[in-house]
Formats: sequence, structure tokens, C-alpha cells
Amino acid sequence: MASDTGVPILRPGAQAATEAGPVTEPAAAEDTSSWLVDPENLLLVEDDPGDALLVEELIADSGVTASLTWVRSLAEARGRLRAGPVPGCVLLDLNLPDALGMEAVRQVIAAAPAAPVVVLTGLAEEGAGLAAVAAGAQDYLIKGQSAPDVFRRAIRYAAQRKHVELAAAALQISALRAEENARLERGLLPSPLLHTKDLEVVARYRPGRSQSLLGGDFYDVVETDDGTVHAVIGDVSGHGAAEAAIGVCLRVAWRSLVLAGLAPQPTIELLEQVLVAERDGDHVFTTLTHLVFAPDRRRVTVLRAGHPGLLVRTGDQIDLVVCEGGPALGLFPGLSWEIEDLDLPAGASLVLFTDGLFEGRTGPGSERLGEDGLLGIARRLSGLPAAGFVDTLIDQAEQTARDYGGLDDDVAVIHLRWERQA
Repeated sequence: MASDTGVPILRPGAQAATEAGPVTEPAAAEDTSSWLVDPENLLLVEDDPGDALLVEELIADSGVTASLTWVRSLAEARGRLRAGPVPGCVLLDLNLPDALGMEAVRQVIAAAPAAPVVVLTGLAEEGAGLAAVAAGAQDYLIKGQSAPDVFRRAIRYAAQRKHVELAAAALQISALRAEENARLERGLLPSPLLHTKDLEVVARYRPGRSQSLLGGDFYDVVETDDGTVHAVIGDVSGHGAAEAAIGVCLRVAWRSLVLAGLAPQPTIELLEQVLVAERDGDHVFTTLTHLVFAPDRRRVTVLRAGHPGLLVRTGDQIDLVVCEGGPALGLFPGLSWEIEDLDLPAGASLVLFTDGLFEGRTGPGSERLGEDGLLGIARRLSGLPAAGFVDTLIDQAEQTARDYGGLDDDVAVIHLRWERQA
């Protein structure tokens, strides 16, 4: 059966024909806000053919421009809802052969949480309509008692209420995610624990453009009682809350082991054990560079575990130094790492960074900035002070990848400079 307005009502189990799509409302029609429009399609869940016909006539009289699909049972409705697309509104009878009352409402909402629901009830069951709204439906209509304009307003408002409800839920999730990010960030990116005032530390973190959560980049700087300064930068493979949580575990464990007086080699060995115990699978690994500055500030010990090299700034000269080391933590558990000592010229600065800084795509295919490209940028910035150098380095690295998605990965950078030589 079909009305003469061109709004089809389908026999149970039938699909709407392509030409039976929504009809554009005339320009002279009711002036409404851009969001206050008719749903494009309606799903009627009603076992009584007579009541279904009344709904069809109500749609025609109200001028609603939407296609209508009719099913007779909740089981058929669930199948439609799960197969998609989500209807603009579900018109739900509360007395179905396979579900009654609030159970029908709950099952429809469970099958399609994004679909607005308007309950159809009898005059004597108005209380059930109110209960249905309390159970999650957006509105209710009394069969045979609803004027066409009331019907139209009900389905429009139901769609808008559902939109607001989903937006509010998304906003709440976003707020919770922001709180989670803040907690993880405090764990990943702590304040340096220093007694000396001679060391200038500039640290920056920038999340990847495509990630809504922090990644696993972390850093820390700690001074022990004998005047030795330890610094670490690391990058847990992958992105998201799980990787960030592992990064927090490793960073806190690193600080604890350093303060307990362990040397670099046993510290990294124990960190690898922590990683293996905490990770979800063998595919998770962590790159890391551990620096130890001797109390005389004239040399630095470097342990590199699969991590990129570091930049050494001496006056206006900048070099990329890639020390001996070993594999990333977790790749080949149980292996050891080479340790290398570097002389630290007077006034020298060291810059540690994670690979997100140079892995942004700069051209079609797999073309990327790379460490050599990053070094070129750094040398052009050699005259800048520490904070300006770090900020501009990140900005220019991002500019090189701007046309190809920006810096997708997280970026952490630490700039360490002795203000005077001991």
C-alpha cells in the first residue's frame, strides 16, 4: 500500500525502492532552522496492519518527507537496525508479538543506540509512554489522537533530542579522555628533579596530529646526591592509552632505579624486564637513550637502545652524534648494550628527540625528512637560544610535512645546556 503523496509504506520484509527516497520540501514551506528537518527514513515496528495504515495516513497528512519501512515484529526490527542504515526515527508499538512494554524499548535502543525512538501507545496506556521516555525513548504519541502537526513535531524533535544526547555523550567522553591525557602526561612528562641551578632544561611534547590520546613518548631528568645528572628519553611503539601507561611505568621505574644508585646497564636491563611484564604482546618495544653527566660536567656517558642519535650544539656548530648501543628494549630480551663516553666541550648543549620529529612525510610515497634533513634544519637555527631553538625546530619539521598530513607521530624533545662549566 502507498499514499498518493509518494511516501511508500512497505510490506513486511520488503526494501524501499531507490526512487522512493525523500522528497525535497518546497522553498515556500515552513521556515525552520537548518537542523530542524524531517528524518530521511522512518522504521515502523507495528504488528497491526490497521494501525500501520493509520501511521501512513498520518505521515501523508503531516507532510513529512521520508520513506517508511514497516516491520511486524521486534526480531525483524532488530535485524533491520543491525544491518543499517540507522533510521531517522523508529516508531515503536509497545504491544508486539515477541516483546511487550519497556522490553521492546530496551531492545531497540540496544540494537541501534544512535536511532531516535518515538513510542506509539493507546490512550489508556499513556503512563507506558512516559515510562518509555524514562527508559530512553525520545517521545511518545497516542494512537489515533495525534494531529499531523504534532506528529511531525514529535519525530523532528525526537531526532534533535537524540542528536543532542549523542553530542553530550561524545563531549563527556572527550572530557574524560582529556582528564586521562592530563594524568598520563603528568606521568610521562615530569618536572626535572635537580639540585643544581647550572643546568638549563627545555623540554617539549607535541602529540601526533592523528592521535586523540597521548603516545608512549617520555622523558626525565634527575640529579643524584653526588652531583651526577641523569637524563632519559624514550618512545614506546604504538599509540594510545595502553602505550602511554607503559611509558609512565618505564619513566617512573627509571627514576626509581637512578635514585637507588644503579648504573646505566643494570637500569636498562631492569627496564626491559618491566616492559616485557607490562606489554600486551611481543610486538611492543621501546627505544631509549640514557645520559649520565659526570659531576665535573666535562663528559657524558651515553647508552642508546635503538633510539635516534642526539644533536650536539657547540657555539654555532651543530652535529648529529649516533653512539654505539644496542637494540630497542623488548626486541631481543636479554641482550646487553654498548656504553660510549663523549667529551663535553665547554658551553655545549645536547638535544634529545624522539623519531616523530623527523618521520613526517615530506613528499609522495615514503619520502620523509629523516635525521639528515632534521640536522639541516637544526644548523639553520644554530644562533637561537634553547627555547627558541626547540620550538622553531619542531615548527619547521612540521612545516616540511604540512602538505602530507603533518607530524603523525608524537614528538618529545629535551634540550640540556650547562650555564657554566664546573
